[in-house]
Amino acid sequence: MTTSPHRTWLTATGSALAAVAGLLLPVLGATGTAQAATGGLHVSDGRLYEANGSEFVMRGVNHAHAWYPDRTGALADISATGANTVRVVLSSGDRWTRTSAAQVSSVIGDCRTNELICVLEVHDTTGYGEDAAAATLDRAADYWIGLKDTLRGQEDHVVVNIGNEPFGNSGYAAWTDATKSAIGRLRSAGIENALMVDAPNWGQDWSHTMRNNAASVFASDPRRNTVFSIHMYGVYDTAAEVQDYLNHFVDNRLPVVVGEFGDRHSDGNPDENAIMATARSLRVGYLGWSWSGNGGGVEYLDMVTGFDPDALTSWGDRIVNGPDGIAATSTRATVYGGGGGNTGGTAPNGYPYCLNGGASDPDHDGWGWESNRSCVVRGGPADR
Repeated sequence: MTTSPHRTWLTATGSALAAVAGLLLPVLGATGTAQAATGGLHVSDGRLYEANGSEFVMRGVNHAHAWYPDRTGALADISATGANTVRVVLSSGDRWTRTSAAQVSSVIGDCRTNELICVLEVHDTTGYGEDAAAATLDRAADYWIGLKDTLRGQEDHVVVNIGNEPFGNSGYAAWTDATKSAIGRLRSAGIENALMVDAPNWGQDWSHTMRNNAASVFASDPRRNTVFSIHMYGVYDTAAEVQDYLNHFVDNRLPVVVGEFGDRHSDGNPDENAIMATARSLRVGYLGWSWSGNGGGVEYLDMVTGFDPDALTSWGDRIVNGPDGIAATSTRATVYGGGGGNTGGTAPNGYPYCLNGGASDPDHDGWGWESNRSCVVRGGPADR
C-alpha cells in the first residue's frame, strides 16, 4: 500500500460502494468422504483454530519484507507491541526481486523466534486485470508449489496467503474460478497449511464477488481450510458498511479476516474505529497496514517512522494502544505458550459465548458447556 523506492501502492484505487450467500457446503474428497483439516492452524465452523483446538484470532500488522529485506529486526519490534500475527510481503519474482526459499525459511524462523503466526503473501498479483504488470494467481501458485518443502512442517505457524489483491476493477468476475484453481493446485501439490485468499477490486470487494462466492470457494478446498481476507480502505467509511460485510461472513460461518486497513486513505476515510470494534465483537482477526516504509503520498500509513519502534505515528499509536487495539485484544498463540482461554465475548444474557459454536450444543437449545461453565451458542435460541 505504498511507494517505497520499489513500488507504488495501488491497493485502494477502487471506487464506488456496493453492498457469502448460502451456508457452508459439504466438502468431499475423491473418495466421497470429508477431508477437513484437523492439525495445525485449521478452520472449523467458520473459525480459525490451533491444532489443540484453541481458537486463534489474528491481531497484527503487515510488514513489507520484499522491499526491505534488510529490516530483519522488524518482526521482533512488531511482536513487542503484543501482536500475535504478522503478514509478510513476499515476491514471486514476476514484478520484484524473488524472495528465495532460504529467505522464506529465515522469515518463518524469525516469526517463530518472536512468537508470531506468519501469514506469507505474494504481492506480485496486486491488481491483475487492471495493472498490466500484475501476475496471475496461477503464477503465484507456481511460487508456492516451489516452496512446498519450506512450508512442510510449518502448519502450526504459517498461513499461506496465495496472492495479494489478485484482481483490480477490471476482469474481476474471473476471481472465483482463478481462486479455486490456485487452491486446487496447492492442495494437489501437498501443501497442507491453512490458506488465505484476498478479495478482488484491489482487495475491497465493492462488487461483492468474494462475498457472493465465498461458500463455493471454501467448498472447493478439499481440506476445508481457507480463510477469506477483505481489505478495508475508502469503500468502508461507515460503521454500517463494515458491520454488514463482516457479519455476512460470520452469520454464514465462513472464516474472514481484515487483512489490511488504515486510518485514512486517498480513496476515502476508512472507519478504523468501526473496523476494530466490529472485529473485536465478532472475534474476527485484523492486520493493519503497515509497519513502516510507505511512500508516494501514503506515508501516513506507517505505524512507526523509519522502522523505529520508539517512533509510533498517530496511526501506530491508534492501532497498538487505542480502544480495541492490539495491546488490548491480542492473545499469543498457544503454540508459543499463550494463555488461550475464552475470548468469545459475552452474550446479552450475561453468559460467555461458546468458542466452538454448535459443537458445544448437542441438543440444539442454544446452550453449551465450556471451561467448566455454561456458554451461549452465538446466534442460537439462547442468544438473547
